[in-house]
Amino acid sequence: MNILKKTYCRVFQTAFRLALPFLPYREPKIYESIGALMGLLKQMQVKSVMLITDAGLRGAGVTAPLENLIKKNNVKCTVYDKTRANPTVANVEEARLLYMEEKCECLIAFGGGSSMDCAKALGARIAYPKKSMDQLKGLLRALRKIPTLVAIPTTAGTGSEVTLAAVITDSEKQHKYSMLDFTLIPRYAVLDPAVTFSLPPHLTATTGMDALTHAVEAYIGGSTTKETREKARAATALIFANIEKAYANGQDRKARANMLRAAYLAGIAFSKSYVGYIHAVAHSLGGQYNIPHGLANAALMPIVLEEYGASAHKKLHELGVVAGVASLNDTHESGAKKFIAALKAMNKRMGIPEKLAGIKKEDIPQMARHADKEANPLYPVPKLMNAKELEQFYYKVADWS
Repeated sequence: MNILKKTYCRVFQTAFRLALPFLPYREPKIYESIGALMGLLKQMQVKSVMLITDAGLRGAGVTAPLENLIKKNNVKCTVYDKTRANPTVANVEEARLLYMEEKCECLIAFGGGSSMDCAKALGARIAYPKKSMDQLKGLLRALRKIPTLVAIPTTAGTGSEVTLAAVITDSEKQHKYSMLDFTLIPRYAVLDPAVTFSLPPHLTATTGMDALTHAVEAYIGGSTTKETREKARAATALIFANIEKAYANGQDRKARANMLRAAYLAGIAFSKSYVGYIHAVAHSLGGQYNIPHGLANAALMPIVLEEYGASAHKKLHELGVVAGVASLNDTHESGAKKFIAALKAMNKRMGIPEKLAGIKKEDIPQMARHADKEANPLYPVPKLMNAKELEQFYYKVADWS
């Protein structure tokens, strides 16, 4: 990256870091069980809600207890269950028409990050009926209040229940773009480990590594605060102590609860301190090939962290100590390498591949340009890279065997 662009990126990031204490961040009110929601709906005098989920969860009967509970309390429940793994503009527009037709008053997002992203974008479109999704993408484009949004995560990964971000795929352009607005932070969140019991081992692993990516990128970036560093460290410790327990035994309530807590803490950390090139590259892979976000993050994380080199050694060493895989007596370089090695080993034990299939060489320059546009100048990464430099990550993670 040339010196002028580097200077621009660092000045932009410094301005946001200085503005951080004055920005309107907030955290949702937390409930620990789905049953507690009924009191909230009565208090709000809501007569009709829209439940945003996906066909897999609904088909498996996971949403049935919530649907029945809502109806039993004389509240109309309209379900939109066509959310894709990487929600699209079409998903949002289809859900919006249904919301208006059924005269809904409240949004309940039930599922992983995809359902929550769809619900957030839907809320923005309801608040801005005359603006397209393309006009609402980016930073601080949706400032109007959205309908009350309740988030119920069924995965411990994205932290979407506490973030201001939504990621939507433009299927025509084969590209993911982000919406970043404080109005998108859910008003309420339900962290109920029981709804995560049915999550399969592979998804437990990849969504958990997604949460770890949030914690790591938030911690090693240049826009941290005392609060975000503490939350990122706590999330890292919880994930290293619990992810493989939840992977091995999906019914382990304590491990599931700890993973939900970790995802929540990591969500707060990266909402305020942002992410980095792992996410930017993963988003482009998701937009181009529909590769699940957690899987892409998990495979990319060791590769990108290694490339940061000395610029990230000190902070990665600190995370290694917190995770219990490095010692305070290690050098920063040695501790960082131990932490990265532990990530690789954990991925391997949980069956997460080192390489991703389906990547085409001819697509790499365009994906790298998308990643560059997303990350620079917003993401306060330890080491700045331009589109050409980002291309290496696609080659390193690609499985062409």
